[in-house]
Amino acid sequence: MTLPLHRSAPFSDDRIFHGFFTREGGVSEGLFASLNCGPGSGDDPEKVRENRARVARAAGVSPDKLLSLYQVHGNECLVVDRPFGEERPKADALATKTPGLALGILTADCAPVLLRGETEDGAPVVGAAHAGWGGAFRGVLESTVFRMEALGARRESLCAVIGPCIDVSSYEVTEAFPDPFLEQDHTNAHFFRPGRREGHCQFDLAGYCAKNLASAGVRKVFMTDMDTCSRKDEFFSYRRTTHEGGQDYGRQISVIAIV
Repeated sequence: MTLPLHRSAPFSDDRIFHGFFTREGGVSEGLFASLNCGPGSGDDPEKVRENRARVARAAGVSPDKLLSLYQVHGNECLVVDRPFGEERPKADALATKTPGLALGILTADCAPVLLRGETEDGAPVVGAAHAGWGGAFRGVLESTVFRMEALGARRESLCAVIGPCIDVSSYEVTEAFPDPFLEQDHTNAHFFRPGRREGHCQFDLAGYCAKNLASAGVRKVFMTDMDTCSRKDEFFSYRRTTHEGGQDYGRQISVIAIV
């Protein structure tokens, strides 16, 4: 079957597969229905493996070449040139210039960010980052740009697309939450809006990621503008599941690969 996914037309390149997969098209059940790709969830591991195999086929690679991490909301980006097996490294981003490796980012409200660029001789370089507020604040996007440049990508060639994530309208935070962001840069006030409840405000995660990418020298930044929290039939959401009293949640996957 063909798996539902979202692509960004301005980001597209014939040499590169990219896609933001939804929660549809898999074999998982219950809280994890249906394309849960998160090995760290409480889902049946065999069903997760089958879901990931379906994603790998859609990306044109074998299941062992669909790489994803043990994500820790940090800023480390790993350069990869071969599969690393089921023992997932602890990091939050991947970069490669090796064809046939699919870089996967797991999310359930955090922002998946896919990047591409070219070397001086025109060869593609790709990256993928998991940007929750913690990782974005700690510099995971800047680290990914740095690693891609270390692989030879010219800064002026870089572009990025920010995938489905929690929207500012759904992302309520406490009034103290902005403090470290404002200490980092007073212009970050732009990414906080008045909240619906007293003592709270709304955080624009995608906008903050876009600003960090631009500050790192990425000239072209695109957004999918899809709210994972409100689109229940299409995306997993940690926040929505928590508000509904759920004890666990699935993870959708976003993928980029040099074909």
